[in-house]
Amino acid sequence: METVQTALWVVVVLVALAIVFDFMNGFHDAANSIATVVSTGVLKPTQAVVFAAFFNFVAIFVFHLSVAATIGKGIVEPGVVDTHVVFGALVGAITWNVITWYYGIPSSSSHALIGGIVGAVMAKTGAGALVASGILKTVAFIFVSPLLGFLLGSLMMVAVAWMFRRMRPNRVDKWFRRLQLVSAGAYSLGHGGNDAQKTIGIIWLLLIATGYASASDSAPPTWTIVSCYAAIGLGTMFGGWRIVKTMGQKITKLKPVGGFCAETGGAMTLFIATALGIPVSTTHTITGAIVGVGSTQRASAVRWGVAGNIVWAWILTIPASAFVAAIAYWISLQLY
Repeated sequence: METVQTALWVVVVLVALAIVFDFMNGFHDAANSIATVVSTGVLKPTQAVVFAAFFNFVAIFVFHLSVAATIGKGIVEPGVVDTHVVFGALVGAITWNVITWYYGIPSSSSHALIGGIVGAVMAKTGAGALVASGILKTVAFIFVSPLLGFLLGSLMMVAVAWMFRRMRPNRVDKWFRRLQLVSAGAYSLGHGGNDAQKTIGIIWLLLIATGYASASDSAPPTWTIVSCYAAIGLGTMFGGWRIVKTMGQKITKLKPVGGFCAETGGAMTLFIATALGIPVSTTHTITGAIVGVGSTQRASAVRWGVAGNIVWAWILTIPASAFVAAIAYWISLQLY
């Protein structure tokens, strides 16, 4: 049994590690918020990251903590979690994020964290401590969120094309350069609302496990909420330019009207998932929406080889981060 004094310094270190993960989440997933608005030339990269970071933080005033509750209480049995499990989960997630960022692969920070939690818990007790309902709905949305993004993005594109069919292309471009600011802001709002809550959830798990919060609490401490939203906003400001190029240009070429439709479809998907308390991948969502918009032009407008490589990264994220987390869990047992 850890002493309170020992637990305190361990908790401080792990909270700092969680904030680092949250910062990296913003850094890694900045591309999701700004790829389309940068690639269409509506905003310069530096303008775009400040714009996106602002809406990442403003999400703190918009969304309830449903996703944080799912991570904190709906993935594993809280009584099983200890500091070693949290350390393993965070190291597994951060490692996968660094690898995919380095190679410019838009993988999911969210599913890396879920995989990390699952891997560390299984290394400790096996699969019996996992909450099946929470795991299943998270895994289901690996497929649902990009498909919903694809559907909403393509429907938006078809509707807009029909509504503006008699307007000159240069006027359409002018209108949607302005409207894309609205859609990019909405997507960044959804990104902050869903993703910041995942780190709030892991810190909440840690505080419950170490006795600094109660499982009966309806919400985590305010300082965790503010610090996590601030960290993801700062991470977004530093951006992830390798992934911006993949998301904004390699999958399909986008004009402002296409960027607006992709961001709006993606934002709608994120708003729905966050309201339902489902931790989804903003990467999966915007990728599906971009592919949906591109496919309305013609199938060849989408570089399916690039999209296929991204899908492979999605499939590998949970098992890869779980494997690293299990190793990190074992190492932490040797450290303290």
